[in-house]
Amino acid sequence: MKRIRQLLAAIGPGIFAIGYTIGTGSVTSMAKAGADYGLGLLWVLALSCLFSGVLMTAYGRFAAVTGETALHGLVRFLPGGKAVAALVFLGVVLGQYTCLGGIMVLTSGAIREAFALHIGAFPIACGLMAAMVALMMVGRYSFFEKVLAFFVFVMALTFVVSVFVTWPDAATVRRALPPTLPVDGASLLMLAAFVGTTMAAPTFVTRPLIVREKGWGERDLGVERRDAAVSATLMFVISGAIMAVAMGALFAQGRGIGRILDMAATLEPVAGRFAVAFFMVGTLAAGLSSVFPILMVAPLLVGDWRDGKMETKTPLFRIVCLVAAAWGLVVPALGGDPVAVTIAAQVSNVFVLPLTVAAAICLVNCKAAMGAHRAGLGLNALLAAAFAFSVAVALTGVKALAGLALN
Repeated sequence: MKRIRQLLAAIGPGIFAIGYTIGTGSVTSMAKAGADYGLGLLWVLALSCLFSGVLMTAYGRFAAVTGETALHGLVRFLPGGKAVAALVFLGVVLGQYTCLGGIMVLTSGAIREAFALHIGAFPIACGLMAAMVALMMVGRYSFFEKVLAFFVFVMALTFVVSVFVTWPDAATVRRALPPTLPVDGASLLMLAAFVGTTMAAPTFVTRPLIVREKGWGERDLGVERRDAAVSATLMFVISGAIMAVAMGALFAQGRGIGRILDMAATLEPVAGRFAVAFFMVGTLAAGLSSVFPILMVAPLLVGDWRDGKMETKTPLFRIVCLVAAAWGLVVPALGGDPVAVTIAAQVSNVFVLPLTVAAAICLVNCKAAMGAHRAGLGLNALLAAAFAFSVAVALTGVKALAGLALN
């Protein structure tokens, strides 16, 4: 346990990525994948985490070498970069505001059901959002990082331990292991959401701001690569653990999932009430860990757009946080199916992903900016593969949405 705490303390920008990526939305997507397909989509998770590590490395490398941030760098170094930066900004911010509503529905609903509260989800969402905004008003990134490290530690511990108490018999594991690829519209939509929540564009475009805040330069390129590799690995381990718990609790019994509590309820006869409580603690930590960075994304990118600086103590930062918080309460106020809302929100993330990957390729290969530190053959090959993967997933999302609309 001490080694895990030391590991989390050693990584910086990666904590933001893990906290953002693994929220109640991710728990929902991974649990649904595990319930429906066992470990058959583990290969998709592996690719998503691999490419996430590659993109974190690319954006971090650009920041460490040039001292520039993503949007500011696009405007400065790329022909037509202002238009590209505007599209990235709009795509990322709109996607985050959509996701925030779904996450608030799931998290507030989980709190209500876990503690048997006899009030609606909306008042809980309001209280939760007020607490998160109050923390945001502290205005120091070092404080934000410590809060996220705590949530990530709780998530890692609870979900990994839950795997061991729910691991099914060998026959179920053999049935759950073969790789699969969904083909029907609803499953393809879930697949797009699965990638959208793991390979998240905001974690890439905000990384240069955080790298610069850490004071990393050319001499820290090795540290930056390790940070990206460790965070991508932890994302795979934690997300894979959630999928494995769903395999043991739901797939093994041929049951689907309509809400997170479905899996928690199934855990009780398998592993006892303590395991249910343990899993719910991890789920709530996941929800809180993702609300925090999502509230930060828009104000961070506004600062990036204006002058390429991380400004967490300015009135503008606080105003944009409040706007994001208010928007995040719209979906809880209106209600709706929390799983459907969350998956739809996550699908929206994949549409800006190809542009985000293309921007990374341009930035790390810009001679004027990178000089002798331009991307080599290996990094470019991985970025090209990431771009092809992102396009394929975006087209999958379009196909799935079109199919559902026609039906």
